[in-house]
Amino acid sequence: MILKKVAGVEEALQGVKNGMTFMLGGFGLCGIPENAISQLVKLGITDITCISNNAGVDDFGLGLLLQKHQIKKMISSYVGENDEFERQMLSGELEVELTPQGTLAEKCRAAQAGFPAFYTPAGYGTEVAMGKETREFNGKMYVLEEAFKADFSFVKAWKGDEAGNLIFKGTARNFNPCMCGAAKITVAEVEELVPAGELDPNQIHVPGIFVQRIFQGKAYEKRIEQRTVRKRS
Repeated sequence: MILKKVAGVEEALQGVKNGMTFMLGGFGLCGIPENAISQLVKLGITDITCISNNAGVDDFGLGLLLQKHQIKKMISSYVGENDEFERQMLSGELEVELTPQGTLAEKCRAAQAGFPAFYTPAGYGTEVAMGKETREFNGKMYVLEEAFKADFSFVKAWKGDEAGNLIFKGTARNFNPCMCGAAKITVAEVEELVPAGELDPNQIHVPGIFVQRIFQGKAYEKRIEQRTVRKRS
């Protein structure tokens, strides 16, 4: 059995360089790789292309990288709750490629599975399809979308073992699973890291073959974008 455990986030991010393309799991602030993002900020990596559903908020998640202008291009499905993301996009400081959410997920999954491209009806007849090949199947038009190409995938799971097997919890099982194995190197940070063999095989969501490095994260904040509570009676 190949063990994937590394000592911490510093070792896990060895090899990251300016100008690379990174996938980052999570939806909003749910299930984001907080430790990996903090380390990217600390390292001062620049000219990054980020593939992520959105860019967090102004002072957390990918918003921390945006604050320091470390991101050159965002490939995402929506701007979300990040005012700085919106400002940089509208001012032309940041290149943005908005992608339908299902297409974004499938471009990750295609890369994971080794498929170079796929056809989807999403976006046909809109700006999304401009410059792309289209084709008719059974009387319906489809757009050819290419799989993502990324240098690193950074994902966050609830529990993992030293062989890289992962279990996600609740809605944190969002873009994280389909980004595992979708880049040259997948780095997984987990809340609990156990020895290989301790996880129930029937509970594993992503097998370790899709993960190259795994470490136990620290000090997770798990912020909530929009907290909605019932008024006191």
